[in-house]
Amino acid sequence: MTQRLDHFKADPKLLNSVLDLNNAVQSCGLEASILHLVKLRASQINGCSYCVEMHSREARNDGETEQRLYLVSAWKESSLFSSRERAALEWTERLTRVAEGEITEQHVNDLRREFSEAEITRLTVAISMINTWNRLAISAAMQHPVAQAA
Repeated sequence: MTQRLDHFKADPKLLNSVLDLNNAVQSCGLEASILHLVKLRASQINGCSYCVEMHSREARNDGETEQRLYLVSAWKESSLFSSRERAALEWTERLTRVAEGEITEQHVNDLRREFSEAEITRLTVAISMINTWNRLAISAAMQHPVAQAA
């Protein structure tokens, strides 16, 4: 499979704006570990192999364990994730699958037990950001490095 679109080349000004928002998310104050988990889980849900490879590699480089990375897709059944991480992963699933069911007051109240209002906003934007990247990568058929090397 070859890349079919180059969004950066097609509209660099717009994509640089996307990069600016991405950089703001990276420095928003949420723990890097939570951002890694959120990016990986949304990318798994969306089936974005480019982003799954990149975010698992980045998380590993930042000290995340192989075992936790393997279990992100089954986080609900694993005891390896903290209550704060579990809340972030649940919110990731809710927002990434927003068309599959409504977000209720209970969902938000559950999130409030672990995150402040500002952190909920940051987390929501972070989840929206990775969903944007997933859609850009999937629509362009971006290939992760292993496939390119093969």
